[in-house]
Amino acid sequence: MDDPDLQSLTFEQALEKLEAIVEEIDRDDVDLERAIKAYERGVQLRDHCEQKLNEAQERISKIRIKDGGAEAVSSSADGSDSPPF
Repeated sequence: MDDPDLQSLTFEQALEKLEAIVEEIDRDDVDLERAIKAYERGVQLRDHCEQKLNEAQERISKIRIKDGGAEAVSSSADGSDSPPF
C-alpha cells in the first residue's frame, strides 16, 4: 500500500470513500470490470482504515500506561486487543 494519495487520507476520508465504493458496487448497472477495480480500491481503503485504527489503539494504550500504569487490555472475540469503550 504505497499509494501516496491513500496515505494522506484520514480515517474518516478513507471510510467515506469506502462507503461510496460499496454503494457503487451494490448498484445493478456497474459493469464487471469496473466492479472489480472498485473492489480492489475498496480493499486498499479497508486496509488503510484498519492501519489508522491500529495506530489510534496504540496511542490510546500508551496514554493508558503513562497515566495509570500498565492496564490489561481486554481481548475481543476475534482475538484482537480492543480498548474498553
